[in-house]
Amino acid sequence: MEMDFERCYRAVDSRDQRFDGWFYTGVTSTGIYCRPSCPAITPKRQNVRFFPSAAAAQGSGLRACRRCRPDAAPGSPLWDVRADVVGRAMRLIADGVVDRDGVPGLASRLGYTERHLHRMLSAEMGAGPLALARAQRAQTARILIETTDLAMAEIAFAAGFGSVRQFNDTLREVYASAPSDLRTARGRQQAPAGAGTIALRLAYRPPLHSRALLDFLAVRALPGVEEVRDGTYHRGLRLPHGTAQVALTPADGHVAATLRLADLRDLAPAVARCRRLLDLDADPAAIDATLAADPALAPAVAAEPGIRVPRSVDAFELAVRAIIGQQVSVRSAKTTLTRLLLTHRVDHEVDEVDEDQIPGQPHDQQGGPERGGLRGFLSAEELLSVPDSGFGMPLGRREALRGLARGVADGSVDLAAGVDRGEAVRRLLALPGIGPWTANYLAMRAFGDPDVLLSSDLAVRRGAAALGLPDTQKSLDRYAERWRPWRSYATIRLWRAA
Repeated sequence: MEMDFERCYRAVDSRDQRFDGWFYTGVTSTGIYCRPSCPAITPKRQNVRFFPSAAAAQGSGLRACRRCRPDAAPGSPLWDVRADVVGRAMRLIADGVVDRDGVPGLASRLGYTERHLHRMLSAEMGAGPLALARAQRAQTARILIETTDLAMAEIAFAAGFGSVRQFNDTLREVYASAPSDLRTARGRQQAPAGAGTIALRLAYRPPLHSRALLDFLAVRALPGVEEVRDGTYHRGLRLPHGTAQVALTPADGHVAATLRLADLRDLAPAVARCRRLLDLDADPAAIDATLAADPALAPAVAAEPGIRVPRSVDAFELAVRAIIGQQVSVRSAKTTLTRLLLTHRVDHEVDEVDEDQIPGQPHDQQGGPERGGLRGFLSAEELLSVPDSGFGMPLGRREALRGLARGVADGSVDLAAGVDRGEAVRRLLALPGIGPWTANYLAMRAFGDPDVLLSSDLAVRRGAAALGLPDTQKSLDRYAERWRPWRSYATIRLWRAA
């Protein structure tokens, strides 16, 4: 990753928070590294080095600044745009693949040798996959130290460290403090109540149009899985080691997140998926500047800055939603999905399920799945077990869902965070019942492609007509070339205009 010294130094000198996460500032005279917006006195030019990642700064012997907390900066928006191997690797590392499967597992998923993967990441990020995962473990450990009362040994293994000694050495190196000192610095702040409950802040680059995000999620919320209540989005998650419930409340400069995890090893993937859901690593200034250059979109951008693409915590869930939503209204699709979930619960849970309570009733956020709390969506295997009567849809669509579920279950269809977008779309299109709209919808919301225009979508064309834009598919495709590489964000704005 090439960085222009003068441009980076100007960002540091102006304390421009838009660049937080893009790069890190190393100060050789103090031995620390900071985010660009750090409020400390601007260091002299001769004492400054710039790094593409926190892991690269740590590899040069620098420790994290205690004042600006560079480890809590938003992620780089580069990974929203880039679909190459490095971008895919960074998404998989954030999802905890190295902690679960090691570097061999990461390399295998990407289709490269460990050596070549290390070479590519080192060239772009200034650190190899182990060092990048180690930096993430240190951040996870710090969150657990500051937000829970767990013993240090429990935190060490929950954060992904192989031993307590490795945990102690890493935190002393990264933060220049022993783990116990980090907890002491927390002061009198109480840890959240409840085992496995963690409260933290998810940073983003302003502006964030939170109402648009919550409105989008609320109208599609599935009873028993998710709900929007009092300005907070609640949902259940399926994570690598267990289940979880999350509550996300947009606030000024951050999203307040409360996570209840069945297994604390799932903290990093839970955070990564929440960030992905709300598109918190986007660069709204760059996106809005491109779209506002079009006079037809400029008033909408000025009225609603910071529109994000609502993404997904579970690509399989979104694929099921997309197939069911083909050529039907959002309300109709929601009714069909609710019936599908209800049928599975009635057939597979020991306790009798009250059919009147499941669709639309608020759920106990303090209770786990066994007490009626929110839970994750069906897995591929669970969907395959639903009887024909539970689908409530035409035969072709039902078989399309089962074909997708079989592909995900046997591994022939990969919907993971670091999937090759182009290959995933090709494999989806090869499945019966999945056409271009469905595949592109998944590319936009599940795979994070920022440059998808759903020009065949009726609501998109209605929105285009409302703004005085061409409203036929071919003409809109031609016109939208000026919105590259942010056509996914234009799609959201056209939906809102409709």
